Formats: sequence, structure tokens, C-alpha cells
Amino acid sequence: MMTTAALVVDRNRARRQRLTSELARRLGFAEGASSLSRARRLMERCRFDCLVVDLDAGDGSTLEWVSDLRQTSDQCSIILTCDTDQAKQAISALRFGVAEIMLRPFEPNSLLSAIQRVGGAGAAPTASAVPRGFPAGTDGDANLVGNSEAISAVRKLIRKVAPTSATVLIEGETGTGKDAVARLLHQQSGRRGAFVTLNCGATEPEVLASELFGHAKGTSARSNPGRDGLFVAARGGTLFLDEVADIPVEVAAKLLRALEESAIRPVGSSRKLHVDVRVVASTQSDLAEHARRRQFRKDLFYALSVVHVKLPPLRERPGDIEDLARLFMDSLAGGLGLAPMPLDPERIRQLQEHDWPGNARELRSFIERVLMLGEFPSEPLQSSGHISGSGPFGYPEDWPLERVKTDHMKRVLAACDDNRSRAARRLGVSRKTLERKLGPRRE
Repeated sequence: MMTTAALVVDRNRARRQRLTSELARRLGFAEGASSLSRARRLMERCRFDCLVVDLDAGDGSTLEWVSDLRQTSDQCSIILTCDTDQAKQAISALRFGVAEIMLRPFEPNSLLSAIQRVGGAGAAPTASAVPRGFPAGTDGDANLVGNSEAISAVRKLIRKVAPTSATVLIEGETGTGKDAVARLLHQQSGRRGAFVTLNCGATEPEVLASELFGHAKGTSARSNPGRDGLFVAARGGTLFLDEVADIPVEVAAKLLRALEESAIRPVGSSRKLHVDVRVVASTQSDLAEHARRRQFRKDLFYALSVVHVKLPPLRERPGDIEDLARLFMDSLAGGLGLAPMPLDPERIRQLQEHDWPGNARELRSFIERVLMLGEFPSEPLQSSGHISGSGPFGYPEDWPLERVKTDHMKRVLAACDDNRSRAARRLGVSRKTLERKLGPRRE
């Protein structure tokens, strides 16, 4: 069986269900979406290796949607499906990053072959593509490039624990490569099942249990047919729980039971399903401290952190910045069709003196911006450790308490990508309280 997660986006219900059913049987995991907006919501919660998108997917231009998607992510391959009389229009999609076009009618086996050809997101590079400072036999993810003692220790730990079935907790700031570590653990584990991802913070609490454990037929108005959850989709493989600190209390108890018993009970069902799944979780928070403060279940913390991988921020390994900057410069310049810009010792020194709060992700964006503008900024890079015009507390000392609270809520909301349910959980307030303080969402 192939171990690929696929998403079928098609407003034709019968066609969508037929393709999704066939792919689910032959791949590691398959899901269907009736519109582009629904597909985007699913992609916020789960990571897909391949998208099978109909040219007339509905609620907007499919080509514009694909183009926008390519601007923000290159993590999945895209196969476009269409009728024969739409072929001319579909061919123009190739310049938007579509990997292959399938003209109807086609057999499911033909689609499976196409998915194999485009390779999804997880294709391993050749030995020549592995950057300097990165060991052969891995996917060469930029976040783990370098020769520093800290990042070398992380790579050594990954090699040691990957072949085991132990649960792993990955802790690190944004942009440090938590997703990359999870994928490496799966790739080096020898497990033949799928690598399935769920963003716990981006999933509404009321549907999270159903997403994880599935639900029985007829348990709710929005879940009539019944479906398998992600534990079943990841059988024989790895389930990656991103931002696990945001998991609601009621779901935490069920997750703990699943880890202890290697079995799940779908929502609304009395039957128990045994599942062979390796669970890897990640967090930006200090989960041990959350457990000590009773903001996270201690027993679940212990169950998740059999192995604890702590990813160092870029500011703690400045010696790796040169390797990263040169890697980004060469790879991005090639993708943009531009000549790489020189990185002289003085420029490297400036990069090493910056604290990079967004870590490798921020450095990559900086290099891309430099390439697009054709020049480095004339002003020195500013450290993010202090907010201009603010007092020692990070805000003016004459602010009244209510303004401080509101400002903090806005910052947490921005950090949660405007997901109000997730921000309310982080703040320890109800969503209604958050709405009352900040007002309704602006469209």
C-alpha cells in the first residue's frame, strides 16, 4: 500500500465520494471536500501530500486558488481533473504549479499512477541534494542543517529513537522545524503506514474527538454517514499531533486512554478498535510547566514525552546561520530564476548578530525578500527583543489595565492566526468573553 494522504476537491458529490473511497482503500488516508473553502479548512487541520482538484471545484476560481496556495505552501503536489473540452484551459494551470492534468473519463488506477508519479510531499532527495552539514539518508530539511553541537545532538537522537515505537514530544519555538522532525521520525522508523497530521489548535473542540477517533453512524447532524478517524488512517504509521498543548480537557482523557490501551472507541460507539499507531506530538509551549500548573494533564504529559526532543532556536546556534543562509540563497534563487547574491563575511556577521525570533522560517523569508528586491537592506537588522516606544513591560507604563488586557488578547489572537477558539483556550477565557472584549470578527 502507498503511504500518501490525499484530498479530493470536487463539488460533484458522486464523483467525489467515488474517488475518495477508492483512494482511501489504496492509500494511507483520503478525504473529500465539496468546495475550495472547505478544502482550505481541512488543510489547516491535516497535512496532505497530494491534492486532486477539479477545475470546476466551486466557490471561486480553481486556478487562482491553486496559485494562491503555491504562494504560501509547496508541501503538496496538485493533480488537476477536468472534462476533455476544458483541456486548453487546464493546460494553463501548469504555470501555477499543477504537477499533472487528468482528463475525464479516467480509471482510479490511472489516478493512483499519477499520484505515484508526482510523488506527493515526501519524496526523498538524491544524495547530491543533501545540504552541507546534513547527514545522508535524511530528507535534508533546512531547519536541521548545521554542524553545531545542539543540532547535531537532535539528529543523533532522531536516529536513535526513530526505529522504536516510543511516543515523542517535540518542543520548540515557531520555525524551528517540529514538523520536519516528526516526518524524519516516521521516515526512519520503518513503519509502512501513513504519516497523518492534525493541528489540535486549528481544530474546533467540538469536532476534535471525532477527527481523532471517528464517529459512529448517525451520532450528529453533521456526521451522519459515520467515518473513521485519524487514528485509523494512521494504522501502521505515525500520527503527528501538532500544538498538542491546545487539546481540550475532555479530549485529553480519551487520548490518554488510547495511548495506554493502543485502542480507540469512536464517538457514539461502544466497540473498541485496536490500533497500531506511533504518536508524535509537538508544542511551542513548556508543556512540563503547563502540567505543573495543572493547565495540562500530568498523566498525558508523561505518556506523550517518553522521548523529549528539544529544538534549539536559531539564536542559540549562530554558527549554523551561514550554512542556512547559503542554502536558502542557492535554492530560492534557482526557484525564482535569479542569480544568487553574494554573502560576504560582513553580511554573514550581521545575520549572525540578529536574534531571528521566527528562526529558520524567518531567515528564509528574509533571503527571499532580498532576492526579490535585488539588494540587502541599508539599515542594520533590528533585534525583536524590545518594542519601540514601550516601557520595560513591553507596553507604555501609563496604559490602564483594561488596555493592557485588550492588547494582550490581540497579540495572542494574532499568534493563533486569528483562530478565536484557539486564542480563547490559550488565554483561559471563553470565546464569548474574547468576543465581548475584541468585538465581532471583521470580514
